[in-house]
Amino acid sequence: MPVITIAMHSTTEEVKKNLIEGLTAAAVAATSVPQEKFVVFVEEYATDAIGLGGRTLKAIKAAQ
Repeated sequence: MPVITIAMHSTTEEVKKNLIEGLTAAAVAATSVPQEKFVVFVEEYATDAIGLGGRTLKAIKAAQ
């Protein structure tokens, strides 16, 4: 059973649904493994738990 994991900031249920559908479709096209065999995990992190260039994502967003 193939597993796809994506780690990102917290997002909406709709975005997660679209990611699960899109990632599964891309993996099926690339591997020819049946869709129902794929498991997708969306790991969400708070913006203060993500760092980019030495700053938290929360700080980056606040500065925009």
